[in-house]
Amino acid sequence: MFLKLGLTSFGGPVAHLGFFREEFVAKRRWIGERQFAELLALCQFLPGPTSSQLGFAIGLRRAGYLGAVLAWLAFTLPSALLLMLFAASTSFFSGPVGTGVLAGLHAVAVAVVAHAIWGMARTLTPDIRRMVIAVTAAVLALLIPSAIGQVSAILVGLVAGLVCCQTTLADKAEHPTSFFEVSRAVALSCVAALIGLLTLLPVLASLTGNPIIQMADATSRSGALVFGGGHVMLPLLQAEPAIAASVSTEQFFAGYSAAQAVPGPLFTFAAYLGEVAQPGGGPGMAIVALIAVFLPGMLLLLAVLPFWASLRQMPGAAAALSGANAAVVGLLIAALCDPLISTGITSVFTLLLALACLAALFFRVPAWGVVAAGGVAGAAYSLLQ
Repeated sequence: MFLKLGLTSFGGPVAHLGFFREEFVAKRRWIGERQFAELLALCQFLPGPTSSQLGFAIGLRRAGYLGAVLAWLAFTLPSALLLMLFAASTSFFSGPVGTGVLAGLHAVAVAVVAHAIWGMARTLTPDIRRMVIAVTAAVLALLIPSAIGQVSAILVGLVAGLVCCQTTLADKAEHPTSFFEVSRAVALSCVAALIGLLTLLPVLASLTGNPIIQMADATSRSGALVFGGGHVMLPLLQAEPAIAASVSTEQFFAGYSAAQAVPGPLFTFAAYLGEVAQPGGGPGMAIVALIAVFLPGMLLLLAVLPFWASLRQMPGAAAALSGANAAVVGLLIAALCDPLISTGITSVFTLLLALACLAALFFRVPAWGVVAAGGVAGAAYSLLQ
């Protein structure tokens, strides 16, 4: 069932959640409506890939730890394999046609991120306080164009939310329950593993200079910091020195655009980066990057599950998250300005193409159709020059 969803779930994380509810609540009744809502609230509360965490948790509920891993594999592998295949074919993108396709995909990326910002801003910055947090985060990220700037923006959002935002997750469900058999020993082990992952990998990457370890370090850190969906990975991954040094800007945004056209979670973009990275790129690095970008979110989910019933009652935690989500909008605005628009909109044609793609997305044209049309338009324009 998760493999079917992995092959057909187009439309991003919001659409994925709708597919999950229809399949596992309405049709199969593997989980109740209230339990599904509580679990969704938890996955939205935590950093990481929301839809993948939700699928992992449903697999855990249904068939234990093995079921959780198999659910993640089945939902993730289709898009990961498609992106690796795309990455393996990038050597064919040379000459006028290939250059045009890449230019078109870059313009599509501008439209996709702009559309994501619009949709997320309506939900995550509904008032003046959170709009100010978003603008502050955008300015901070633009002034400090590195991973430090990204992390600082999220931390500022957390603190500002705690001080200024009084929304609570507790309002979303009246009777919190804990219905997962995850022991506190397992939870603490996951916390230890997560701390070890995020502290040892940077040391090993620095000491060894190994490109595979450096890729694992970059993708795991990005996966651990993503609030608000897979689109937020764009500025986080782009700011990682190991990725900037091994993947060209053209390759990065071509892959990001291609990731919009495949089903499943956007986090599988990490597999593409591992495939095209130089030196050391290929299937091995792609697999490492794929596992590394998902692992922090899954470890954190297992760490929190035993304590969720009490945690979700804390208005301070919900307020802090509200600020962090607003900061996410700011991060995306900063990424849209630089490097997306600054490198992707280089002519009147690319500007018009980006606007046309944005309009198509607002009219609910599927993302895969917009990506395909953008690539074709770029190639056609290049041939006419």
